[in-house]
Amino acid sequence: MRQLHIVDSSGWIEYFSGTAFAGHFEAPLSDPEHLIVPVITIYEVFKKILRERGESAALQAVGQMQAGTVVDIGTSLAMEAARHPLPLADSLIYATALRWSAILWTQDEHFKDLPHVRYFPKSPPITDHNRA
Repeated sequence: MRQLHIVDSSGWIEYFSGTAFAGHFEAPLSDPEHLIVPVITIYEVFKKILRERGESAALQAVGQMQAGTVVDIGTSLAMEAARHPLPLADSLIYATALRWSAILWTQDEHFKDLPHVRYFPKSPPITDHNRA
């Protein structure tokens, strides 16, 4: 069985916005058969795109997200999420990743040092070579 993946809301937003960071998330997003989509990411992405680009763009984004396997929040997942010292949405996303044995792809620093996470910082770390 191939590895499953979850892309955090931050990754979806980079992807839909076509930013320089979108490429970090292209591999899991181009394989919807192995993509798990927590319903909370649909909420977060829809809300942001709706606010910034309107309903049509937000609905198109959700349509693409639904190509993966959408996972609802049930009682047991909510209780698993409550055990993680993360904000609400992040806890639900991380609990979903653990339940499905999926790799979580993100730019959200809350996940930076957690197991089963592929973290990409939003900007390169400051070094002597790129210090302004």
